Amino acid sequence: MFDNFRYITTNMRNTLLALALLGGSVATQAAEKDSLTIANYFYLEGLRQQEMGNLTAAYDLLRHAHDLNPRSAAVYYQLAGYYVNMKNDALARTYFEKAASLDPENATYQEKLGQLYITQKDYPNAIKAYELLYSSNKTRVDVLQLLLQLYGSQNDYKKMINVLDRIEVLEGSSEQISLSKMQIYEQMGDKKKEYESLKSLVDEHPLELDYRVMFGNWLLQNGKKNDALKEYKSVLKEEPNNALAKLSMLDYYRSIKDQATVDELTNELLQSPKTEKETKMTLLRDIISSDQQANISDSAKVMNLFSLALSTKQEDADLIMMKAAYMAMKNMPKAEINHVYEQAIEVEPDNSRARLALIQNIWATENYDKVIEICRPAIEYNPDEMAFYYFKGMAEFQKHDIDAALETFKKGVGQIKEDSDPEIVSDFYAILGDILHEKGKASEAFAAYDNCLKWKADNYGALNNYAYYLSVANKDLPRAEQMSYKTIKAEPNNATYLDTYAWILFQQQRYEEAKIYIDQVLRNDKDPSGVVLEHVGDIYMKTGDTQKALEYWQKAIEKGNDSKVLKDKLQQKKYIAG
Repeated sequence: MFDNFRYITTNMRNTLLALALLGGSVATQAAEKDSLTIANYFYLEGLRQQEMGNLTAAYDLLRHAHDLNPRSAAVYYQLAGYYVNMKNDALARTYFEKAASLDPENATYQEKLGQLYITQKDYPNAIKAYELLYSSNKTRVDVLQLLLQLYGSQNDYKKMINVLDRIEVLEGSSEQISLSKMQIYEQMGDKKKEYESLKSLVDEHPLELDYRVMFGNWLLQNGKKNDALKEYKSVLKEEPNNALAKLSMLDYYRSIKDQATVDELTNELLQSPKTEKETKMTLLRDIISSDQQANISDSAKVMNLFSLALSTKQEDADLIMMKAAYMAMKNMPKAEINHVYEQAIEVEPDNSRARLALIQNIWATENYDKVIEICRPAIEYNPDEMAFYYFKGMAEFQKHDIDAALETFKKGVGQIKEDSDPEIVSDFYAILGDILHEKGKASEAFAAYDNCLKWKADNYGALNNYAYYLSVANKDLPRAEQMSYKTIKAEPNNATYLDTYAWILFQQQRYEEAKIYIDQVLRNDKDPSGVVLEHVGDIYMKTGDTQKALEYWQKAIEKGNDSKVLKDKLQQKKYIAG
């Protein structure tokens, strides 16, 4: 490419020299023509290099084309794009403006300039650019939509109306245009125009009852209560079960403080099978909210309203779940709330939210058989929901059905994906590690702990158990110490973590250090287990306090530690490795 560039430049010099010998304007015109031809070559070659991805070469070629022909709109436009990428906003703007001014009929240049103005938040200039763009093509509704937003950013309401009028010419009248005009007239405080816009919408669509309800709402909001009531009644005469009109009637009767009629209408709406579920939920939400604001604690009234709303067949469990949430907020008995969750599951068997809430409530009662019973179908309906495997496996573990728990957790691990919740996945592997260790599969357990910590490096329960089991196996003690130290740094008063750390130090024959931490265990745990008491005795024996060691070994036996090695220690009055 660059050899070609030198060849053209030499040719151009020779041509100019020959033309100079001819003299006069002929030479000048010919030179200019030749210069433009060469500039066009550099421009086209720049575009070719650009398409090939050779952006540096393309930029250099375009710059040279600009030097040869500083009035080329196309070159300015292309270079402007490079300045955008270089984050040189000022130069990009200058070049886009130059391209648009040199070729004002080019819609692409005008549109790009308008977009740049918008990104720079220069809305007045953006408006000028888009108005010029529209003037060259008056069929572009997308340009008018942008102008509507731009004039809105300047609070230029009259211009916004003007733009809507132009859209209306292109697309005809529509609900959206009428409503937009209404909102603008409302912002302008022009009640007359606002009324006229809405009235014309109603008149143009006489069969659209929702528009008439909307008109009634406008009348009500503007103090014309009797006229609003007539409009609502007119709608209900044509369609007695029109929920929108009945909701508006509620607002009317609230405005005149007729609570009896408000209650009557509310009951009708909640009980009617023709009232949409969303409408019922909105009604109930408003009632609950207003009761809270008024500090009214009449939950019996609200529960009765829920009964009315649920008296018809339910297509889904949304209303039932709303009832359960209200009951929980009011601290009603969990047994009653659980019954509601069961109703939700009956209507919508794959409702994982209802099942999880029910499981969590039952878990507190330690009814593990019930938890397993709920989880079995839940796994069938929601096989990707890891929480069900977790609760089922934990319930089986609590029942000491280790084999069943292991199978459940293995199935749960099989549901892990890249986007799974790290907290849940980490806990899965941690519990799997605990179960595998209890089954005597130490190497598999350690692999599970490793996976656990990959997903969540600060799972302190897993770090503690992993470290302790390594110390018991007298394996990889430096790593065990590091893991255990993380736990006591995070929770310095946790007796379990302190015991693990003390025992790892003991296994490393760092007895004096171990005693420091085992003493902290005794300070933080007022009822230590038989295993912990045996550890205390072992450490005291190794630090020379035989009497104390024998006392703690005796306490360990009294606490139920029936280890034969422990009994031998006490009998022989010396430490014996287990």
